Amino acid sequence: MAEQVPMTREKYNQLREEVEHLENVEMPLVAEKIAEARAEGDLKENAEYHAQRENQGMLQAKINQKKQMIANAFIIDPSKVSQDVVGLLATVVVNDLDYDDEEEFTMVGAGDEDYDAGKILSTSPIGAALMGKKVGDKVEIEVPKGKLKFEIVGIKYDL
Repeated sequence: MAEQVPMTREKYNQLREEVEHLENVEMPLVAEKIAEARAEGDLKENAEYHAQRENQGMLQAKINQKKQMIANAFIIDPSKVSQDVVGLLATVVVNDLDYDDEEEFTMVGAGDEDYDAGKILSTSPIGAALMGKKVGDKVEIEVPKGKLKFEIVGIKYDL
């Protein structure tokens, strides 16, 4: 069974629009370029033809990936999320117990992650460890560099 992908309705709709655009706009353009390159003659030494076939394959893989995310989507309604526990779309303020400094993470679904901006996947090791926790809870998270020790000091939702 495929793993469910938590996302908001907005993200779900965005993915559907992207797939529609890729299938109905981008794919026909690539097919047209393949036809033009094919018309140039010998396919064995036709670099443009081979490049466009490769583009077509990569585009199809991108479409398939997005369709898989849509098929496995688990839509989260932010208005029905408990505000006192860490959940999808929560911004969590944690105190790093080893360094005594605060960090902030926003829990997001697949495709919305931006680690530089503090948006982490809710299914990542850190995200999974924080999900369902409350203010005051302490967590230890096994990461490649050792263990992270956090205490949750704040949870907020921007709904």
